[in-house]
Amino acid sequence: MHPSNPQSLQRRRGAVLEEALLDAAWAVLREHGYAGFTLEAVAGRAGTSRPVLARRWSSRRELLHATITHASARRPIATPQTGTLRGDLIALLGEVNNSRIDLATVMGVQLGGYYQETGETLADLREISLRGQKAVLDDILAAAIERGEIDPAKLTPRLRTLPADLLRHHVFMTLQPMPDADIEDIIDSIFLPLIRPTP
Repeated sequence: MHPSNPQSLQRRRGAVLEEALLDAAWAVLREHGYAGFTLEAVAGRAGTSRPVLARRWSSRRELLHATITHASARRPIATPQTGTLRGDLIALLGEVNNSRIDLATVMGVQLGGYYQETGETLADLREISLRGQKAVLDDILAAAIERGEIDPAKLTPRLRTLPADLLRHHVFMTLQPMPDADIEDIIDSIFLPLIRPTP
């Protein structure tokens, strides 16, 4: 959404101004992809000038990193407290599925030119987007180990991320949220049998 009064943006300062600039940058990125993601385009969308942006981010790459981090921070994920590993994982994947599909789509589909230009990967950009955020999945798994629901010896690095990896794959392949029944199937049929303690 274009600012209704560009002059009001010019009078903003500090964090308020930066948030408005990053909101404009996210809008440009979503609508035009990396090819249209220029400092000039973002400045125009924000109703300001390129030097205002350049004082904060010296390159398009820095602005992109800040924009992805900002967009991710706008979609915080709280640690579920259902009391069971199954319930917590279904709640977590459901929240990610509902609140982050636009972020995943932009990072996975619209930034091909960025990855080619910089040599970075989707995994690199994902790490940047998650900086400073609480490791919700780690909390869930740690609590489940304490409750005896997980055999720690079975929880390899690959298995730790398997549910989220499968959800991400679905989103990238279909550009649609995963149906709730499929989330439950990932947890019940694939993940839990692999990490449960042996009776």
